[in-house]
Amino acid sequence: MREGKDLILATKPFASEVRSSSWFHLWTTLALLAGALTGTLLLPFFVLRLAASILAGLLIVRMFVIYHDHQHHTILQHSALANAIMTVFGLYILAPASIWKRSHDYHHKNNSKLFSASIGSYPIATRHKFEQMTPGERRAYLFTRHPLTILSGYLSMFLVGMCVQSFLSSPRKHMDSLLAIVLHLGGTVAVFYFLGWEAWLLFIFLPFSLACGMGAYLFYAQHNFPGVTFRENEDWCYHDAALLSSSYMVMSPLMNWFTGNIGYHHIHHLNAKIPFYRLPEVMAKIPELQRAKTTSWRLKDVIACCRLKIWDSAQQRMVTLREAASGR
Repeated sequence: MREGKDLILATKPFASEVRSSSWFHLWTTLALLAGALTGTLLLPFFVLRLAASILAGLLIVRMFVIYHDHQHHTILQHSALANAIMTVFGLYILAPASIWKRSHDYHHKNNSKLFSASIGSYPIATRHKFEQMTPGERRAYLFTRHPLTILSGYLSMFLVGMCVQSFLSSPRKHMDSLLAIVLHLGGTVAVFYFLGWEAWLLFIFLPFSLACGMGAYLFYAQHNFPGVTFRENEDWCYHDAALLSSSYMVMSPLMNWFTGNIGYHHIHHLNAKIPFYRLPEVMAKIPELQRAKTTSWRLKDVIACCRLKIWDSAQQRMVTLREAASGR
């Protein structure tokens, strides 16, 4: 059984895009998204406009994964048109390129390191560190990881985290974050004023809430699940972090399509140069990758992921608040 660097080498033949496929996935997703958003305004019955709004949210998730692959330099590189489209989409989805690429690249290089993994990811506190926190620090830590905070990713992760905080931390580096905020708030006011509250609800609020909430939970659950492993920085290695600290989220074929196969997250972390549309092929052809730690959209698994709060170094696992308090 291959492992470590040999396993990374085994994925290299798949780390090349099929240019025509990349363009096909981009254009079809954009066309469907434009059609769904148009439907939220023009379809004759509210139930149809509501269905179009939900569809738009799911398509934003898919388009974000395409954007994410482009930011990894995995697809459509050296194309001025693709760069322009992705720049505009990054502003639209409140994840402008400057902050998304910087934080996400850091996340890949430091995934599951105990004392640096919180940049570009959800914070992880060891039991010892949690016990040393002040009450205010504990509340802030638990608030960040709270299910309602994750569900409200539109506000917490994207508008505030990606845009407001990045701009305030370094205005010169993240002027595009300010631009994203201005465009989004300006567009929101314009839609509400000229088209009414229902148009705002279906054209902006519901699609963004659904897409950002799903995106935030995917990002959380793929690195915070029963069986996840974290390491002290000196004991960390890249391939173990990919296979032991990144989940395979089991989904239906339809949800795999809407999420751009991001559920094959262990493979993506093993080799981020594999295009999203080739990840199932890699899984099928490399048996060692089929033994991944899994989670899913099932309510039981969602609850299990959300209950995990603190890393217990003695037990080498994430524990719930109740387990931490009981001293077990």
